[in-house]
Amino acid sequence: MNAGIPRGIRNNNPGNLDFVGQAGAHLETGVPDPRFAAFPTMGDGIRALRDQLARYGARGLDTVAAIIGVYAPVRENATATYIAALCAQLHVAADTALDLNDPATMRQMICGITRMENGPGHVGMAQIDRALDAPPT
Repeated sequence: MNAGIPRGIRNNNPGNLDFVGQAGAHLETGVPDPRFAAFPTMGDGIRALRDQLARYGARGLDTVAAIIGVYAPVRENATATYIAALCAQLHVAADTALDLNDPATMRQMICGITRMENGPGHVGMAQIDRALDAPPT
């Protein structure tokens, strides 16, 4: 196993999305407690994260605090730290309404989430841009 590589990167799932039957994905393997989706490509994982964020927006979760409160709940994460980091990434307050239909906002959310989930240096903005501009595989 690639112990030095974060789980989200090994799974092509930089958002560490739980496996819920996403198209093209499968339940991760090679870990004691499999839970996360594994995608065929990093682009697929980035697009799945975009789709999840869009679903949150459609449900009325449109602030960093509301989104991360569900996405990275206190029982599993340092949620306040996560929210603060994303707010810094987007230059907004935790309760600022976001337009998740705005490509720039979506890009920044994805970038911030992938950094929080995997650490810096694994997924760059150019890779996010390529994934979001590419047609689904």
